[in-house]
Amino acid sequence: MAKKQKTVFVCQECGYESPKWKGQCICGAWNTMVEEKVMPSDGNDIRSRTAGQGSRNRPESLARMENMKGPSRLDTGIGELNRTLGGGLIKGSLILISGEPGIGKSTVIMQAAANIAAKYGKVLYVSGEESEEQIKMRADRICPDLSEDLFVLSETNMENIADAAKTLSPVFMVIDSIQTMYTSSMDSAPGSVAQVRACGSELMRIGKVNDIPVFIVAHVTKSGELAGPKIVEHLVDCVLSLMGERSHDLRILRALKNRFGTTSEIGAFQMTENGLAEIENLSETFLQTSEEGAEGSVITAVYEGTRPLLLEVQALTAPASVGFARRSAIGVEISRLNMILAVLEKKAGIKLISQDVYANIVGGLRPEGTSTDLAVALAVESAYRGKPCRKGTLVIGEVGLTGDLRAVQHAERIIKEAARMGMKEVILPRRNEEALRKSGCIPKGMKLTGVGRISEAIDMF
Repeated sequence: MAKKQKTVFVCQECGYESPKWKGQCICGAWNTMVEEKVMPSDGNDIRSRTAGQGSRNRPESLARMENMKGPSRLDTGIGELNRTLGGGLIKGSLILISGEPGIGKSTVIMQAAANIAAKYGKVLYVSGEESEEQIKMRADRICPDLSEDLFVLSETNMENIADAAKTLSPVFMVIDSIQTMYTSSMDSAPGSVAQVRACGSELMRIGKVNDIPVFIVAHVTKSGELAGPKIVEHLVDCVLSLMGERSHDLRILRALKNRFGTTSEIGAFQMTENGLAEIENLSETFLQTSEEGAEGSVITAVYEGTRPLLLEVQALTAPASVGFARRSAIGVEISRLNMILAVLEKKAGIKLISQDVYANIVGGLRPEGTSTDLAVALAVESAYRGKPCRKGTLVIGEVGLTGDLRAVQHAERIIKEAARMGMKEVILPRRNEEALRKSGCIPKGMKLTGVGRISEAIDMF
């Protein structure tokens, strides 16, 4: 039977509701009652944001709304995780973290959960893949001092999880993983599109209504993309991706979506037997294995979030044995590498059509932006000519299709980081060099070499 609308009168000053119009509200204001049409609800619709609260949402003036009270963010106790999130956990936020199996997703979340439990109160860790005993074994290994406020639940039914959250009233909740959860209102198997969508919506309702930050672990496909329907990414407030190579201890946490912060920040960790350890000096980590003066090795820098990072670019060229020449890149976009090689052939006269070319960013980082273009070009030229690179030299710059070099952002901070790491010279676009000389922000003992075209950079390098 269709539900009938009813009419109520709402005061625009205090929000008081009355079944009939009044000239003066109980708050004393005159002529502030406005008619509204309301669809009655029986309170059993679990899809509603206000389910079980006995009230309904109504439009409110954004200008009159009070600011958030109390701490706006929760400290996870992990500086690199806080940096990636934008300063900590927002109450009521929904965070999705993904990554390949064994990369360290559950480890970093367990460490954060233990820290939050020790500082703020009750934390609920829900696992659909491991038993309580298995979670206890991992927690004892990576968390030396476990708080009694850290609770574990091995469950996959969303109705039972919702009841547990209502009973415990945690300040933080973890779901590991969303693909194992199901709701009894649907007959489909856990991990299906319908189940993942429904469970994600229920977790959003629990988090928003009770101001509980919820961390959701998600699986990835063979291609590295997030498994499950795309709607889950739209529901959540933040999407984190934990990346790294199995052969390296380095783990990079990157925000792919963040409603409460920037998506350009990264967090750096090192996998140890006691869990993930934060890396404070990331530039030193990337350069500790570099060999100065080697052929095809160039030091460059990128600006990630709020900090500059020094990286090593390596290149190798070899005559193609048969067929078309091969192009391979790790950490460098293959389309960007092909463009740089075309510019080298057309504008610098370096014939690479019969050469296999390999380019690699040491350490497994995949930097965003174009500030590494010139370093890749000089590394390829160095490997092709067989001449060693200049020691103690940093190279930054974007390469244009005309062979010109374009300025990069945050050059001042990059140069300060280069001076701190012991670099003596920086080859950079002429526009950056002129701007730095005008500002007088050149570190003592640092030599700046400004170039306007890629052919000039090759001659100077």
